[in-house]
Amino acid sequence: MERMTSLVFIVNLLIIFTSVVNQTRADTCTDGLGLCNSCDERCKAKHGPSSESNCDRSIGVGLCVCYYQCGSSSPPVQKKCDGGAGICSQRCQGTCCDMNCAQKYNGGHGFCNTLGTFSLCQCEYPC
Repeated sequence: MERMTSLVFIVNLLIIFTSVVNQTRADTCTDGLGLCNSCDERCKAKHGPSSESNCDRSIGVGLCVCYYQCGSSSPPVQKKCDGGAGICSQRCQGTCCDMNCAQKYNGGHGFCNTLGTFSLCQCEYPC
């Protein structure tokens, strides 16, 4: 009987652990915030003090990723995709970049993002 009680206890612990892990994974959202400048401050300002940031340098350039708790009562967040619309220059700056993104991607918006010596037109649009 003691052996059966121990087995039931272990199985119950595994079930509880699995449900907590799955619940935690389901409630964590991510938000790409561009370059890593003031990453943690921008993350906390946008998603609250419990959010956590990470500067991801896996592609060479440091990009800020913000992890935060998705609210179950909050409306579903529409997924956003990233794209590009060329290079920003003296002839095509912020407003021009935004217009190019709007023409290229349905619902798109753009901004000039300087990476080193290049200024790229970066677009964000609903997937």
